[in-house]
Amino acid sequence: MTEITHGLDPALHRALADLADAQGRGPDEVVGEALEAYVRAQGALVRRQAERLASAHAELLRRLGE
Repeated sequence: MTEITHGLDPALHRALADLADAQGRGPDEVVGEALEAYVRAQGALVRRQAERLASAHAELLRRLGE
């Protein structure tokens, strides 16, 4: 897997390090959980929009499928 790196703002980096330290975990673990939650939330948003569009255009989609 390709490693993903990102240069964090220094203040955000300190906050992340402080949070990880306070929880007794590594920064990578905290970042991983945050990214997983973000991707899951964005995926749900995209699915809702796709379902809304499919519902609004169901007749057109049906005709195109013929």
